[in-house]
Amino acid sequence: MPRKPKKPCKFPGCKELTEGSYCPAHQREMGSEYKRSKRPYKKLYNSSRWQRLRRYVLNKQPLCVECLKAKRITPATVVDHIKPHKGDEKLFYDIDNLQSLCKSCHDRKTAKEDGRWKRRVYTY
Repeated sequence: MPRKPKKPCKFPGCKELTEGSYCPAHQREMGSEYKRSKRPYKKLYNSSRWQRLRRYVLNKQPLCVECLKAKRITPATVVDHIKPHKGDEKLFYDIDNLQSLCKSCHDRKTAKEDGRWKRRVYTY
């Protein structure tokens, strides 16, 4: 079966032809940049303090809050920040800012907040 023609690397100024988005020389550089910019608050989620708090919230509120509003009973698997913390540790660990959600409801809520699904995000 014929392959697609190679296209130029997306890195500014690079004329190397590649099958993917970036040539091998720039792929590693863009991958590490993506990891840094994608989740700058990852260290907070890896902390033992967060793990304890997460377990506590799921034990206290074992059912999905959004599903309960819709009169469905679904076990919660994710602890969600009601108001996005954006790196603020005080807001990150605030128990009043946490709710239990199922994965489906959490993904839907997060996508709306982050502007995915081509929605415009307004910040005031």
